[in-house]
Amino acid sequence: EVQLVESGGGLVQAGGSLRLSCAASGFTLDDYAIGWFRQAPGKERERVSCISTTDRVTFYADSVKGRFTISTDSAKNTVYLQMNSLKPEDTAVYYCAAGTFLTTLWHTSVSVDGVDYWGQGTQVTVSS
Repeated sequence: EVQLVESGGGLVQAGGSLRLSCAASGFTLDDYAIGWFRQAPGKERERVSCISTTDRVTFYADSVKGRFTISTDSAKNTVYLQMNSLKPEDTAVYYCAAGTFLTTLWHTSVSVDGVDYWGQGTQVTVSS
């Protein structure tokens, strides 16, 4: 059974940092690309970043480039999202997702294209 479990969310002041973790089970990171998405209240779910260990590619949304870094630990079967210089507009529920074609479809017009599995989400709140 494929499972994705996020952790690391919380409350932080603007300018601060958080590291989110996505622990995967039921598959290895070579089987699927992994992405981070977020959804703020009243807004659609949007892409944040994704990574494919087999294709050796990473993508970032323009809004987080230079501030967020996605990485993997194959030994732990875990994907991380290091978030620095956080802004109040980064406040959202952050979701981890896996998909065979996630990186291939990252730039389509539908933000959730390529997602096969979702985690349950973790709340990130950035205070001003």
